[in-house]
Amino acid sequence: MEEQIRPNDDWPLGTILWFAVLVWFSSSLLSQTAYLAIYGLPYDATALLKTLGPVYYFVLVLELVIWVGLFSVGGYRFYKSRQTRNSIQRISVAGQ
Repeated sequence: MEEQIRPNDDWPLGTILWFAVLVWFSSSLLSQTAYLAIYGLPYDATALLKTLGPVYYFVLVLELVIWVGLFSVGGYRFYKSRQTRNSIQRISVAGQ
């Protein structure tokens, strides 16, 4: 009897999120390194964003929304994991 291997349909959201964070961090690091190699000084992110003009405020709000969303999802997942852990402990204590 052969064991059939079933492919995963999709990646979990947590994995995709960590890949996104890794890509973001790596691209920021490489960008800063390239700028430092060319000009000898690190770039000022605020000055670069202000060159966008009024779009600067949209980018700033968008970044804040993304950070609030990430912290909300992380907090919710932490809360759910603690809730699950506490319910498992209650069940094991009640069973003794």
